[in-house]
Amino acid sequence: QVQLVESGGGLVQPGGSLTLSCVASGSIFNIYAMGWYRRAPGKERELVADIISGGSRNYAGSVKGRFTISRDNAKNTVVLQMNSLKPEDTTVYYCNVRYCRESYWGQGTEVTVSS
Repeated sequence: QVQLVESGGGLVQPGGSLTLSCVASGSIFNIYAMGWYRRAPGKERELVADIISGGSRNYAGSVKGRFTISRDNAKNTVVLQMNSLKPEDTTVYYCNVRYCRESYWGQGTEVTVSS
């Protein structure tokens, strides 16, 4: 079983930055993929960014050039650095880990971009 603990959400002004972190714990070794999703009210959940064990990264088109995802395999941690935030980035962000053909989710952390 994998447990995920997220941190780093909050309120920020447009153009500002936030860093989201997620730590995975449990009996785990060599996580395949770690990433972040978000779901705005009334919309489908969407991939924001993920990073595969080999290091390849995927980003949603709407965040390319503004967000950067990284991971620390020794600490089972994934970090999403969000810069140049826009009001449309406002929603709940969920950490996701894919391990041993299972997908695990964090409880969500809220990001609000508003002046």
